[in-house]
Amino acid sequence: MEKLDVASFQIIGIEVRTTNQNSQAINDIGALWGKFIQQGILEKIPNKVNSTIYCLYTDYEGDHLQPYTTVIGCEVSSIDEVPSGMVAKTIIKGAYLKSSAKGDLSKGLIGNHWYQLWETEMDRNYQSDYEVYDHRASNAENAEVDFYIGVNS
Repeated sequence: MEKLDVASFQIIGIEVRTTNQNSQAINDIGALWGKFIQQGILEKIPNKVNSTIYCLYTDYEGDHLQPYTTVIGCEVSSIDEVPSGMVAKTIIKGAYLKSSAKGDLSKGLIGNHWYQLWETEMDRNYQSDYEVYDHRASNAENAEVDFYIGVNS
């Protein structure tokens, strides 16, 4: 994993409150992705910087076993206009460990990578973690997704 300093930026998207207990997050986040795609949320986000999609994990009540919020959205140049049913969140400035996963999104690529990350010794700060879905993720069967894990510097 590569350690990077990331500047803060804002996203607008849709959210769900969930937990990793009893695999609840798999259902909740899967449903959130379904809503994002089926309702054309990408096209409804105002002031998008580009069409890269972020999946943010934030508002942790503790570690990864406690409740947290997941937001799927896009980076924006302004949060002055947040559509009804959407939220604005900030990906905080700080140190992040970056790793990537390559493979088929429909075959558990993301969840499997998170399981590996949870087993890795890191000094996580549980403030902002996120995944990046850019042009490299446009082919779901051969996708590449970057993971950024917030750590104490």
